[in-house]
Amino acid sequence: MEATISKSAEARAAVTEAIAAQNSICLTCSFQAEDMVALHLVREHLPKVPVLFLETGYHFDEVYKYRDAMTARYDLNLVNVMPERTVAEQEAQFGVLYQTQPDQCCKLRKVGPLFNALENYDVWFTGLRRVQSPTRANLQVFDTFPLPSGKKLSKVSILADWSDKDVWDFAKQADIPLLPLYQAGYTSIGCEPCTALPADPGNARSGRWAGRKLECGIHIAEGH
Repeated sequence: MEATISKSAEARAAVTEAIAAQNSICLTCSFQAEDMVALHLVREHLPKVPVLFLETGYHFDEVYKYRDAMTARYDLNLVNVMPERTVAEQEAQFGVLYQTQPDQCCKLRKVGPLFNALENYDVWFTGLRRVQSPTRANLQVFDTFPLPSGKKLSKVSILADWSDKDVWDFAKQADIPLLPLYQAGYTSIGCEPCTALPADPGNARSGRWAGRKLECGIHIAEGH
């Protein structure tokens, strides 16, 4: 618990530093455990920070119910980021892309909509952590993220060096209720068609995209 207290103090200091310039600030939230912890820490300073949720139309029912419950519980400033096409429109035009071209599905329903939404902000808080994936091993607390338009954001991952235990200990300490899907054995939760129980108990994201990829693309700058 002492380690968690130390890390939460460091995270709070990072929040204070990031918001010092009083720029336009947002936080992306999938309503997984780390995002709820990051949200808690940012809201200590900015109770009405815009909370960007990627409304893909493919989420678990449990995620929608939990999102709505947490929005009511904390009076969140929720921003549902919508794709250009509904699920029905996309499937009518392109077929079931999550089965045939998951990268394209993520691009249409997550990456493009988020990058458009981020044009309105200067500081972007995330709940990313290094231990989540090999693609995040070099994650920094403070980074500069270029959007396709050329605009550059300050991207702040205040939990970069947190372990799973750190996250769960803090959530318990702060009385943050967590997504019920964890109790069913899920360890990384995205869109329902592309999320399964972990194939590798040692790899939390091994249940995502049936092992075909590691990232949806929202945290990968264009050209990288």
